[in-house]
Amino acid sequence: MTMPHVGAVFAAIAGVMAIMLHSSIHKIEEGHLAVYYRGGALLMSPNGPGYHIMLPFITTYRSVQTTLQTDEIKNVPCGTSGGVMIYFDRIEVVNMLVPTAVVDIVRNYTADYDKTLIFNKIHHELNQFCSVHTLQEVYIELFDIIDENLKTALQKDLNVMAPGLTIQAVRVTKPKIPESIRRNFEFMEAEKTRLLITSQTQKVVEKEAETERKKAIIEAQKLAQVAEIHFQQKVMEKETEKRISEIEDAAFMAREKAKADAEYYTASKFAEANRLKLTPEYLELMKYQAISANSKIYFGQDIPNMFFEGSNMPQKSVRSFDQPDFLKEKLDRQ
Repeated sequence: MTMPHVGAVFAAIAGVMAIMLHSSIHKIEEGHLAVYYRGGALLMSPNGPGYHIMLPFITTYRSVQTTLQTDEIKNVPCGTSGGVMIYFDRIEVVNMLVPTAVVDIVRNYTADYDKTLIFNKIHHELNQFCSVHTLQEVYIELFDIIDENLKTALQKDLNVMAPGLTIQAVRVTKPKIPESIRRNFEFMEAEKTRLLITSQTQKVVEKEAETERKKAIIEAQKLAQVAEIHFQQKVMEKETEKRISEIEDAAFMAREKAKADAEYYTASKFAEANRLKLTPEYLELMKYQAISANSKIYFGQDIPNMFFEGSNMPQKSVRSFDQPDFLKEKLDRQ
């Protein structure tokens, strides 16, 4: 064999070795797990992230994600109970597969397990939901619970069929509906909005009226309270005046009573004094004082004729009587 032929053989062998080495070395990204097939049979020993070597052309591998991932299902048809066909443009399913369940799930549902367990299940559950509800319910009234219903239904089946695969969230976009129906819904929404605005305006007016009524009641109560206070003030003033009058009357009565008591006391004392004076000696003294007060005294048995006009009665002598010494001195002075 000549040298050129030997070089060609070595070059061919080197090329084949390089191809085999390239086919046997593979890299697994972080968050993924590699499962291997040899002759179509699934091997039970998966590999984690990094570089790995396998038998070229005999062994193949698939990389399976074990972190959170989002599967998108697009343009899902759905028929309502009224026979209207609508389409959900996009449904997103956030799910995660635990590493310990990778081999079992891949063995049962292949490495494309999400098509069987998620995509097909979403189609089935969504059609089941639409078939028992009207367009009004699916599009408006019950739309907010569709995602939660799908999540619950998916997880319930996965707990039995594929333990280790969990659904974190389901997001459903608004479905596409026929244009004529959409316009009717828009008109209905506009009418509802207008009705809501009218209702809110009515509530505002009622609230304002209620506020005015309460203000009027508060104002009336305030005036009534002020009037009550004024009335109480007047009553108190009258009661004060009455008490002052009663006090003044009581003081006057006390003064009058004291004055009457004093006068009575004086009179009683004066009467008692007079009673004590009424002795024969005192009466005799008073008699002589009264006699001494006269300017003329007649003695004898007869009164002068001057006291009897036109009388021809004979004069009788006036009887004299003895006078006390002080009376005689008084008469002498006169």
